Amino acid sequence: METIDCVVAGAGWYGLAAAKQYRVVHPDDSLVVFDPQSSVGGTWADERLYPDVKSNNLLGTYEYPDFPMDPSKFQVKPEQYIPGEVTNAYLKAYVDNFNLGGLIRLQTKITVAEHNDTTEGGWTLTIVNHEGQESKIFAKRLIVATGLTSRPFMPHFDGQEDFGGKIFHSKFFKQNRDTLKTSKAVTVFGGTKFGWDAAYSYATAGVEVNWVIRSSGHGPCWMAPSYVTPFKKWIEKLANMRFLTWFSPCVYSGAAGYTGIQRFLHGTFIGRLIVNAFWAILGGDVMSLNGYDSHPEMAKLKPWTPAMFTAASFSILNYNTDFFELVRSGKIKIHLGEIDHLSPGKVHLADGTSFESDALISNTGWLSSPPIKFLPEGIEKELGLPHEIDTEAPPEDLANQQDLIRRADKEIAKRFPRLADQPVWNKNYIPLTKQKGISSNESMTPYTPQTPFMLYHFLVPPSERFLRPRDIAFCGFVSNFSNTLTAHLQGLWIGAYFRRLLVNDPAQAIDDKEAMVKLRYETMLHNRFGKWRYPAETKSPTTIFDAVYYLDLLQKDLGLNPRRKQKGFLTEITSPYGAEDYRDVNEEWQSKFGSVTAA
Repeated sequence: METIDCVVAGAGWYGLAAAKQYRVVHPDDSLVVFDPQSSVGGTWADERLYPDVKSNNLLGTYEYPDFPMDPSKFQVKPEQYIPGEVTNAYLKAYVDNFNLGGLIRLQTKITVAEHNDTTEGGWTLTIVNHEGQESKIFAKRLIVATGLTSRPFMPHFDGQEDFGGKIFHSKFFKQNRDTLKTSKAVTVFGGTKFGWDAAYSYATAGVEVNWVIRSSGHGPCWMAPSYVTPFKKWIEKLANMRFLTWFSPCVYSGAAGYTGIQRFLHGTFIGRLIVNAFWAILGGDVMSLNGYDSHPEMAKLKPWTPAMFTAASFSILNYNTDFFELVRSGKIKIHLGEIDHLSPGKVHLADGTSFESDALISNTGWLSSPPIKFLPEGIEKELGLPHEIDTEAPPEDLANQQDLIRRADKEIAKRFPRLADQPVWNKNYIPLTKQKGISSNESMTPYTPQTPFMLYHFLVPPSERFLRPRDIAFCGFVSNFSNTLTAHLQGLWIGAYFRRLLVNDPAQAIDDKEAMVKLRYETMLHNRFGKWRYPAETKSPTTIFDAVYYLDLLQKDLGLNPRRKQKGFLTEITSPYGAEDYRDVNEEWQSKFGSVTAA
């Protein structure tokens, strides 16, 4: 059996960064990256580039710190949203620039990872190639970077066998792009950004669009122009301005200091009034700019959740033409209702409405756990992965778990009283798979009651079983406007963790019972916080105005100063953080560990 020092599962933004950064810290180790798709890129791989897809970021805010996206090379202009093809080309160029190509095995996936429960640890991996041939390798270390959008959830609609047209998940839009030419009318199901994109592509292709957004669901996602607030600030940069991050309650916000101003804003009555005013201005400005109240059809797209409590479902109007004109003109018809059933060539809603449709594009979410079977059975809990809530666990285990939850909730409520006033986005909310006319063939769905991810600093399991051998880490199971920066720093953090070079090292707690209790509590606190901060998005850590806080946390663990601005206090708090501020992170870190040679 072949033995590899480190295996990375996934070749998207996070997997590529993890591989590159691992080689920085472990230049002499053997390393392999597996990905089931035909090219690198993850969400931006060749087969995922659906029609009209663009990044939600403008040029300069969607690149690795150590590999700037050169406008002349990639043919993208300042203040331009980055087309999917350009992002795809950029990631392939990153692979070439850092000589990663020879490490990557495409059209090959890890199906099973079995832990070696010895002092040395390691994983026996079952690998399946595109021809279905199975083999096994042994990995001393495993980095799971399969992402949050690798496993689509596709429900079953009553009557779909007789529908006659194509029914597909938005992940497979490219494979079904012929429907843009062959269809007269289509149904788009779901109010996510994928739903907006599909509605736009079909409507601009001259296809009649009936867009169904569940009246018992979460409602339409937030869509903002690039420039918001009365000062017309670039939203991706606004979210990374330290001064404005102070208005976001965040339980891991103290790594860079400034704790006094945060206590004032979130722990005092006057401070909370200021915080509420900030979010009201931000949300109200987006509402006003979009003109939701200017037209009855437009009003159907007004988001149901307050801006303050929204994270992953906050997106950008990155279209070439005015999306809302397609709504006002009737080219996109919006239905706030429920799909009851399908019949030949028709979609029927629960209120009796029906319309003809040649295709149904389903934007119904993703399964949150990695697409890998972990063994021995039941290991998911110790790995910190989402799993069904165990009501039959030993009473002592349940009591300990509940005690951690109560302690975490009590601390969150004390530090951030505003979060106790939780929004009710829909009094009639029903999980998708409990809706009449829709069912699931999956044992686990996005709507199955599960625990959230429970990883220390969203990266490693807080379990002695895995901390002692340091043989696994999870990369990319967090989402924000700054994913490229997060990928870069998470990759360096993981490389340092595996080589025992973290200043704040979770594995140092394994021989100290009190320290392990503290470690598990901190993990619970950070992950439990998501339930209160973003109540509609509880499976994985998702942030908007909290990204700088998280980057601070990673840098502090690495022994770096999170305050990276060089021109004083005013610049530090008012100049937005971007890729340019983290370009020398590797060099700065390596200067502290002279024996580590860059790849």
